[in-house]
Amino acid sequence: MTQLLELRAVVEAPPGRVAELLLDVRPGGRSPIAVTGTVEETDIGDEFVVVHEGSRISVAVDAADRIVSQQGEWWYRGVYEVEPDQRGSQVVFRVLNVAARGRWAVRFAARKPLAAAPAEFAGQVERLGRALGVAAWVED
Repeated sequence: MTQLLELRAVVEAPPGRVAELLLDVRPGGRSPIAVTGTVEETDIGDEFVVVHEGSRISVAVDAADRIVSQQGEWWYRGVYEVEPDQRGSQVVFRVLNVAARGRWAVRFAARKPLAAAPAEFAGQVERLGRALGVAAWVED
């Protein structure tokens, strides 16, 4: 597993409050990173698979550690983590290459998702802050 990108944001709310909202990722959830699609019927816990436009996205929520990961079928895993910060919380987003084979091809497949990630993350952070009624911003 190789980290390809790390982005950080500050949310002026306690980590527990931020995590409660951010980790509500099932389809229809309140989180700005909630996955859209259909949950496979056998998945009722904190690890589930969502079918979205023909693709399978594996989602794992670890409420105790305030972490949620979303993994595509081939190379992509996005991990969000809420950490304490003197200003409230930090939300850390990492994109990881988890390809078991064809790792060399990831640099081509990942170009567009990695280029789009900062703007998408900024939008998620803005929606998170608005939902919590607090200031939130991406750090440089």
